[in-house]
Amino acid sequence: MKKLSILMLAVSSTMVFAQKVSDYKYVSVPEKFETFKEDYGLKNFFIKALAGKKYIVLPVIKDNWPAEAKSNFCNVVNADVINDKNLFKNKVIVQFKDCNNNLIQESKGGSKIKEYEEGLQDAIKEALIKIPLSNPVAFLPASTNGQNTSPEPAVSVASTTTPEANSYSNGKLDLQKIQIDPNQFILAKSGSSVPFAAFKTTSKNSVFIVKLADGNTTIGYFENGGIVIDIPQADGRYSKEVFMAK
Repeated sequence: MKKLSILMLAVSSTMVFAQKVSDYKYVSVPEKFETFKEDYGLKNFFIKALAGKKYIVLPVIKDNWPAEAKSNFCNVVNADVINDKNLFKNKVIVQFKDCNNNLIQESKGGSKIKEYEEGLQDAIKEALIKIPLSNPVAFLPASTNGQNTSPEPAVSVASTTTPEANSYSNGKLDLQKIQIDPNQFILAKSGSSVPFAAFKTTSKNSVFIVKLADGNTTIGYFENGGIVIDIPQADGRYSKEVFMAK
């Protein structure tokens, strides 16, 4: 029974962290789609289509990005359109990847229109039908992006800064810390199959994306041997909830 409960916790945590394109507000699009010989108006069409789904497409020059995007590249999803054409049909693959180049979503589209420009744009339109409207979660805090456009690799939660205790309390609620894998853990009530909070590593050491049981997404971090969660409030502010090791 205990093994079953832990398995349910692990499955639940995996579902919680099924990252979605809609979690993002900002999208980075390459200067050109490399798999096409010509532009065919695809980039402008793609950008307008994303704007119609409430995404903000960032300029190519990163110095012109908004502060929350420039300060942490993991607040940006990277999009690309790949030529998948065959002899009979204009076809494309639209891909969205996170800051660590992990594929978040891939969608295919095709068109029977034979003309390249019109047919490829029609294929992109079909592929984007499956892409949800932007419904962004809380932004990650600033990271040390430096001059390198590649984000730092995710840091294992098993680092020396990670508290070793398994039990934590805020004085009102007692929780168990359960390590799912090197990059994610959960806090849950003893015997519960539903996490109180599920944590996943980011590119910033000891800072985590946190999915709460009520569906809200926020951030958490280690501080003075405890685990801190920024709890969203109804007025848009955040309160600091501290769980100290027992």
